[in-house]
Amino acid sequence: MEPPAIQITQLLQSWSHGDEAAIDKLMPLVYDELHRMARRYMSNEKPDHTLQTTALVNEAYLRLVDASGANWQNRSHFFAVSAQVMRRILVDWARSRHAAKRGNDVPALELDEALAVPIKTGTDIVAVDDALKALTLFDSRKSQIVELRFFGGLSVKETAAVLKVSEETVHRDWRLAKSWLRRELGRDPGRDPGLNPCREQPRGY
Repeated sequence: MEPPAIQITQLLQSWSHGDEAAIDKLMPLVYDELHRMARRYMSNEKPDHTLQTTALVNEAYLRLVDASGANWQNRSHFFAVSAQVMRRILVDWARSRHAAKRGNDVPALELDEALAVPIKTGTDIVAVDDALKALTLFDSRKSQIVELRFFGGLSVKETAAVLKVSEETVHRDWRLAKSWLRRELGRDPGRDPGLNPCREQPRGY
């Protein structure tokens, strides 16, 4: 029997070529990973949060199925896009309820472990989305790496494959992006944006 990763890649490629039956075969193979990804987003929410993990998985899957002309490369590419779709669903949900302020049921994210340094408590997904948009203006690849590594849960090797860069590049960009995000998410509103993450920061930064 073929390893699941190979099966997933083959089904994704069949789906890209118009085989609708491949979608039904794909779902059982990717559901657990999609659910794990959604649970990571929702893990810090109140039990009575109006958007639950299973609902997030289902909505994301529907959007993925409806994606027209998607050219799926492989398993890593699929889960990378899935992470982006889930984050967009939650950000849209939060913004639609005018809940940009902390403490208004905006999905909160525990970034301390991923960024390896404490940031402001109550950091929510809208603030992270704004920070990633700001990072994209400086360097879109670094923003993509944060999306893939932290939100998508992809390994360095998988991230490198999706972005078609070396693993060394992913390591370097991941380190610089984390440094910039720590600064951006920890700064006071109204202050100037952080330093350009395209360049190495001074020692001790």
